Amino acid sequence: MARLARDGAPLLGVRDRAMSPRIKALVFDFDGLILETEMPAYRSWAEIYREHGHELPRDRWLDYIGREAGWFDALAHLESLVTAPFDREAVRRRREERRAQLLAELDVMAGIRDYVSEGRRLSLLLAIASSSPTAYVRAHLGRIALNDVWDAVVCREDAPRAKPAPDLYLRAVEVLGVAPEEALALEDSPNGIAAAKDAGLWVVAVPNALTAAGDLSRADCRVSTCAELPLGELLRRLG
Repeated sequence: MARLARDGAPLLGVRDRAMSPRIKALVFDFDGLILETEMPAYRSWAEIYREHGHELPRDRWLDYIGREAGWFDALAHLESLVTAPFDREAVRRRREERRAQLLAELDVMAGIRDYVSEGRRLSLLLAIASSSPTAYVRAHLGRIALNDVWDAVVCREDAPRAKPAPDLYLRAVEVLGVAPEEALALEDSPNGIAAAKDAGLWVVAVPNALTAAGDLSRADCRVSTCAELPLGELLRRLG
């Protein structure tokens, strides 16, 4: 996997692959890529776990990132660890309130607005492929004023399976009317990268604080943030 330095120079060559057709579309993940929602989700549960004398298992949470809600039931897991009386509804409500508080403080991740505007300037199609529900994604897009820039927003309800299955990406390129190899996915997690690669897209890994330690080796290259390298230069380096 190519690791692109802060000055844009490749630390390693881009993964060997047949020369791609011209990239016609960008497909963005949402959670952890457009908004860093991963840390608020993790932190709000971690705080609740510690209040009850336990630690939220980080490895299990990392394996959860990119999948659909409910793949890991943190509430049920915590309840199984606690021997004292446990008010499920009160715990769930307190966690959701804390998560909402943290989410409300978020702004768009570095470089994302530039990639969107540069993608438009380059006449690229723009899409989102997310394992989260449409209402959740659209609500946040509206709050950050990025609701009307997409040619397609494909969410959990729009495909048979969530990531790491390729279904969401296959549906996204179908809606856009491009071949998978004509699309570039931007992903932060191993599960998202697996979904995009298995669908046949090019993939750039853009990890966040939680996912940076995961196995991102299937991506074609990696940048620390989208602000690290202009979109045009990234596309040129990918061929």
